[in-house]
Amino acid sequence: MNPVHSPDRTVCIAPMMGCTDRHARFFLRLMSNDVLLYTEMLTSAALIHGQADRLLAFDPCEKPVALQLGGSDPDELAICARLGVQKGYAEINLNVGCPSPRVKAGRFGACLMHEPLLVADCVAAMREAVKIPVTVKCRTGVDEKDSYEDLQQFIETVHAAGCEVFILHARKAWLQGLSPRENREIPPLCYETVYRIREDFPGLSIIINGGIKTADDVKKHLQKVDGVMIGREAYSNPWLLADIAREIFQHRADGFTRQAVIQNFLPYIKKQLASSVKLSTISRHISGLFHGQPGGRCFRRWLSEHAHRPDAGIEVIQQALETLSL
Repeated sequence: MNPVHSPDRTVCIAPMMGCTDRHARFFLRLMSNDVLLYTEMLTSAALIHGQADRLLAFDPCEKPVALQLGGSDPDELAICARLGVQKGYAEINLNVGCPSPRVKAGRFGACLMHEPLLVADCVAAMREAVKIPVTVKCRTGVDEKDSYEDLQQFIETVHAAGCEVFILHARKAWLQGLSPRENREIPPLCYETVYRIREDFPGLSIIINGGIKTADDVKKHLQKVDGVMIGREAYSNPWLLADIAREIFQHRADGFTRQAVIQNFLPYIKKQLASSVKLSTISRHISGLFHGQPGGRCFRRWLSEHAHRPDAGIEVIQQALETLSL
């Protein structure tokens, strides 16, 4: 089945374990209507044998949202892709880039770059199951399998199964000797490799990921590739999305401030608290909103010291805002 609609991937926010849950996505959406948001990676086993309704739930205000899956069983991934469609996701993305040992033990993530034919089978099964786009997020290489020819062969093999969109983290991954965090920092960025893939595969949509921190960075990369995916910077400095809304998508909202974002987020927080969600579960996502601003450290510290209390309520957020003027 061919995709009937493809979301705008000009700027995407990366799937990040422990970060891009539904609360974070709702918060980020308040600063940009245009970026494509991705879920945390959800394993096929967790969805099939766990609580799929709870894991896949999201607020309609988050749309467009893409679902990232982790797995290597084509039949299971096809089932999960159908579940994603039923819930209203705009895209199904297969994780072929995570280097965590836990992920490797489950035979998914970056280790799958050693098995392009298996990745192709997974893509083919999901494409047969759903009409929305099925995409792949991978590295430029893994372990000693890191030549340009290796990457080229991987792209060719998976593309033959029908994948038209590749999100390339512009670093290789080491499955031994480096932690997941070190794999995001130590292997050097190789943007030129991603640019070359874009030139050699003109019919594909190539999205670049890795080390992108400013709207100017985004503009630079968009001259060479089809889209940009931002990771940790969007989480530690979420106001970057407001900069992108203004600089990339030309949305110039007068009077739009960080304080206004918090005020717009409060009704959602109140609703979640009423559903027995702990404040710290939500507040951790907003601690970087005043990054680099006067009082930003006080704001972050107040949340870290008070939001975890069992009785913490909306007043903790309001008090944190008051520290900005101290």
